[in-house]
Amino acid sequence: MKAEIISVGTELLLGEITDTNTPFIARQLAMLGIDLYYTSIVGDNCERLLDALRQAWQRSDLIITTGGLGPTQDDITREVIAESLGETIAIDPGLKQYITDFFARRGLEMPENNIKQAAIIPSATAIMNPLGTAPGWWVEKDGHIIAALPGPPGEILPMWEKEVFPRLEKRSDGIILSRTIKIWGLSEAKVDELAAPFLSVPNPTVATYAKTDGIHLRITAKAPDKRTAGKMLAERESDRRAVLGDYIWGVDEETLENVVGQSLVSQGLTLAVAESFTGGLLAYTLVMAPESSSFFKGGIIITADDIKTAWGLKPELSSGRVGAETAAKMASLVRARLEADIGIGIELYTEPDGGTNIGRVFVAIDTGQGGQSLVQNYSGRPRQLVRRAVQHALFDLRNLLTSR
Repeated sequence: MKAEIISVGTELLLGEITDTNTPFIARQLAMLGIDLYYTSIVGDNCERLLDALRQAWQRSDLIITTGGLGPTQDDITREVIAESLGETIAIDPGLKQYITDFFARRGLEMPENNIKQAAIIPSATAIMNPLGTAPGWWVEKDGHIIAALPGPPGEILPMWEKEVFPRLEKRSDGIILSRTIKIWGLSEAKVDELAAPFLSVPNPTVATYAKTDGIHLRITAKAPDKRTAGKMLAERESDRRAVLGDYIWGVDEETLENVVGQSLVSQGLTLAVAESFTGGLLAYTLVMAPESSSFFKGGIIITADDIKTAWGLKPELSSGRVGAETAAKMASLVRARLEADIGIGIELYTEPDGGTNIGRVFVAIDTGQGGQSLVQNYSGRPRQLVRRAVQHALFDLRNLLTSR
């Protein structure tokens, strides 16, 4: 089965929003063993969308569209699909009642324009949308499939999981399983070098990607059934773990804050943080972890120089040795104030350099039994510096917890 994705919306062409649906669907198709050959973005223009659909019909077995199912005049996907297939579109009473009930449950009056979302063609069945007013379409005709889905990612996810994925799974002649190994402390080039013996092997395949939380090593196995693919995947993963060892910090959907949180919970430890230039991003990241209330005491944001001075810090000297001392004092202070087992302090000193910033980030971790201060040098814009500082603070904490 050859697949194609068409994302509909002028706002995508203008860069007003980012298309996150195509990468999600692409990954899902790979899991099903369905080959994705083409993706495209088409604006809200009937003629151009019709051309795109007709071309897709000629070269692809499965066409997935996202967007253009709303109630406004520029939502044209339903009408264009109907025209491309030479079918008449009409309002379905059952869908109309479903949309009416959607508004009624929320105590809202339904605008007349929403009725168009109840339209359907004879060769289509509705894909119900539990989170919105736009039902999708599942069309089967002349050996082709068209799955028309709405644009909002939050609406696509449950529709895909409950309706689209199961239908496609029944048609797949194989299965693809993937495992992503997440690595910290090695460069992409070094990981690629260590993975070199397997990079040319067609199945399972191995590929490296540079991400904000380190280097990802993706292993993908294709087989006739899930059991065989799983065995192939496990063998290749075992080979890579033997080489990468402690540089691996997580897999698949695991996040760094989750891994750190689980380690703190398992060791019965609590954490508090004091931040300066990161403005609370570290605290926010930790709060997002499961069970955060059981290990994260809270955070303090200290940005104004007079407040830093009042707390015994030295904001005017946040560079070199004194910058490390400031971070260490922040870590000690927040650990004591919030009565936590571990405190983290983050401070930064930056200098402009030709339109960018060169930053020296000071991360200190205080355990009450002697602390450690670490200095990282970054270059980049302020937002980049902030994200990197938070990532490094979490990795430094992870390393400390792992060594206990």
